[in-house]
Amino acid sequence: MRCVHQKIPPQYNKFLTKISDLKMDKREVVGVFGKTGAGKSSLINAVIGEKNLLPSGDISACTSVMIKVEANKDNSKYEANIEFITKKEWKDELRFSKDFLRDNADQESEEDDDRQDIVEKLSALYGEDWKNKSPDDLMNAKYFKEITEFLLSEGKTLTVKTAKELSAELVRYTRSIPKDGDGKAVKRWYWPLVKCVTIKVPNNDLLKHVTLVDLPGNGDSNKSRNEMWKTVVGSCSTVWIVTDINRAASEKEPWEILEDASSFMGNAGQCQQIHFICTKSDRIEDSEDHSAAGVRALILETNDRAKKEVKEEFSKLKEVQKHFSDGSFKVFTVSSKEFLKQKRLDRDDTEIPKLQEFLQDLNDCHSETLNYVSGARGILSLIQGASRGEGADIKTAVYKVLQQKMRVELEKVRKPMRETYLAFGKCLSEGVEESKSSCENILESVIYPPDKSGSGFHMTLKCIVEKDGIHKPKKGKQINLNMKLSSCLTESIDEEFKKTFPNEGKCGPFNGVLNSFSLDTKMMKEKTEYKDVKLQLIFLRTEVKEENSTVSLYEAISPGQKGFRHED
Repeated sequence: MRCVHQKIPPQYNKFLTKISDLKMDKREVVGVFGKTGAGKSSLINAVIGEKNLLPSGDISACTSVMIKVEANKDNSKYEANIEFITKKEWKDELRFSKDFLRDNADQESEEDDDRQDIVEKLSALYGEDWKNKSPDDLMNAKYFKEITEFLLSEGKTLTVKTAKELSAELVRYTRSIPKDGDGKAVKRWYWPLVKCVTIKVPNNDLLKHVTLVDLPGNGDSNKSRNEMWKTVVGSCSTVWIVTDINRAASEKEPWEILEDASSFMGNAGQCQQIHFICTKSDRIEDSEDHSAAGVRALILETNDRAKKEVKEEFSKLKEVQKHFSDGSFKVFTVSSKEFLKQKRLDRDDTEIPKLQEFLQDLNDCHSETLNYVSGARGILSLIQGASRGEGADIKTAVYKVLQQKMRVELEKVRKPMRETYLAFGKCLSEGVEESKSSCENILESVIYPPDKSGSGFHMTLKCIVEKDGIHKPKKGKQINLNMKLSSCLTESIDEEFKKTFPNEGKCGPFNGVLNSFSLDTKMMKEKTEYKDVKLQLIFLRTEVKEENSTVSLYEAISPGQKGFRHED
């Protein structure tokens, strides 16, 4: 690029800035959901071919830590970039935690799980010190000697040679474990302070343009982590819901995760596919036929039955199916163990290769580098064309032709946009009236359901107020008063929204008018009378039609999409 810069006259430097602004790497995001013990870590390790990267087995994962796994394109080391919550956020959390424990010291109720969660979090970082110290005392720098980056509001980077080394160093930042492997008490676990960890893996083609994100189930009690959760879920092009095959259809949690996340993944997000992944598919009940062929046949029969049951369960989720059809829902039965050892199943039977093939397809379809080359070619063509002095008359003629074409094409865009504006306005007006008539009932159903005791009601109300309308209990679904109160509005535009911004198919937003926007420069470029402005037409084609203009316009609309669904 430096060589190109030196050969171009200074008056055209502003065009080189446009090349610098072109995007090189827009990554596909695959969100991986599932509760502790479902086999998420083993699944990710097996799929990307890194057996020792993420801790698995008996280690209990901290569900508050989001872990991103992507390629390291800079060097051959394994790296982890650790992002912390802010000092203010932690101090606010300390105050809330101490107040909660004080106000509930003598109560034994449904809040026990929340109390246990707070005790576990404080004990991880402070040991026994937290019990008799104030929030101000607990912010003393002595507790953060090993993570001075937290005090400086900076991130921490770990760099090692092997996946196994990185996994060992990351444990205290991502996992909640009361003791280390030797049974000795560990002084400091830092996962309560971690907002997100980004792991970078070298020499991995499956991660070249793909990021796998190990996501907490359904949000987080910390506000900034919860905001990050919503942003990442909304950016996922595919979601993997991971659960044990033995309870795949009957267990509530994976289906609750899917329901809670669907509004962010569907009309509000980029998600096009949901993969329901049943793990540990190699486990079977006692079989009368102990031959290798008999065991394999029984496993495959069990897997087929599990797939059928899961698909039947999905068909019952009417709210989720507002956003996703049966065609966007796929079921996989996988065994990470058998993929590595192949004692009972063939490699393909484990279905890990199917997931690897899916990730490879995401990489193969990736067009951002091609977009960059195309955009740069267009800009350089414009510079070359502008440096030529000839063709003033034809430039004027072409300008008039293009101006007329632009008017026609813009009107094609304006018409469906006006229609959408009016349709949304009508839907939202109806939603407002529904909200007025139902807000009191909604409020009561959220903070004082029939099965909630008096003390439970007051504690839930306090948590909701102190945490800006959102409370994440240790167990159970997240309580989001904001979302519930706005549900009449969001539901009123659901159908219209899905029609306007479809996640499925290739039509694109506004019935495809953005995708079909064209100044027909390809045809003009081939005509002899326009040969003197051929280079300028190449630029217009790359800017307006091929990648840049429609994509930029759609990306500009995308934050507006999320705005319709913003619950906070």
